[in-house]
Amino acid sequence: MLVIDGSHLEGGGQIVRSAVALSALTCTPVRIEHIRAGRQQPGLRPQHLAAVGAVAAACNATVTGCTTGSQEIEFFPGCISSHEIAIDVGTAGSIPLVIQAWLPVAIQLGGVLTLTGGTEVERSPSIDYFTNVLVPFLGMHGARISVEITRRGYYPRGGGLVKVEVKPSVLNRLSTDCQRPGGDRGICSCSAGLPAHVAKRQANAAASHLSRRMGLEFPVTVDIRPGPGTGSSCTVWRGWMGGTGLGKRGYPAERVGEDAALALVREWEGDGLVDSFLADQLLIYLGMAGGTYTSHTCTLHARTMCWLLAEFGINVRVSEEKIVRFEHAARA
Repeated sequence: MLVIDGSHLEGGGQIVRSAVALSALTCTPVRIEHIRAGRQQPGLRPQHLAAVGAVAAACNATVTGCTTGSQEIEFFPGCISSHEIAIDVGTAGSIPLVIQAWLPVAIQLGGVLTLTGGTEVERSPSIDYFTNVLVPFLGMHGARISVEITRRGYYPRGGGLVKVEVKPSVLNRLSTDCQRPGGDRGICSCSAGLPAHVAKRQANAAASHLSRRMGLEFPVTVDIRPGPGTGSSCTVWRGWMGGTGLGKRGYPAERVGEDAALALVREWEGDGLVDSFLADQLLIYLGMAGGTYTSHTCTLHARTMCWLLAEFGINVRVSEEKIVRFEHAARA
């Protein structure tokens, strides 16, 4: 059994989510110890339980210790198969992060995952970033993924509802030549339980800022719908880079749009094919399919993921010069 130190480097939920996914993909039983040991609330939280449960269902795994607050679990993977899975995170825990754990496994033989929880959550990619940046990138490399957003869920109530369907796919080698075709930029501004003008003001502010900084017009989608809670978000993207702003009580809608635009501009002004967030999200797919891609930095999350892949015998070479290059290397 492979033993993983859950407190290493970034030391957060990323290690748990990715370790169980890699366990399923490599048929390697794992014990994860010291889970989130350095966090204010150590151990597993509801969204981590949901992620482990989704992967376990996809590969018919046996899991021990998977309870709220647990700092150690054992995961014994079975055979990957196609399932229809429904999971309620029970909080505003991040739906996109749960999907991130399940998706690399589901790509093998397909499956359907329906999740209830948070669609736009702090320290997590928004569901619009997932849908408009990560999914198209994987699609251009052979993955067949569709996303249906029925409800949006914001902190603290959650209640968002998202369905992801994956057809069995063979992922092609990741490539730095993967230039996005037409429709390579846009703005999605969303709100639930707020006046219609909130999302529109966010979108207008993001579009105005991006026009000044990039000299480009960005097509706008405004999504206003009822939901169990109240909140707003704005996600912008260009090519394989994105940025998100989150609304909060007393925070002007215009600032939310500007936050999203500024986040994208910061990424775009760096070098490389993908933004710093996508760079670490793609590492598990790089380990699966091989290839190479570039970004402008190697974040702590990316370093953590490279370390974790190496624990499973999958080596990624990181060359840090003007452009950071992530490249699949021979197995250890």
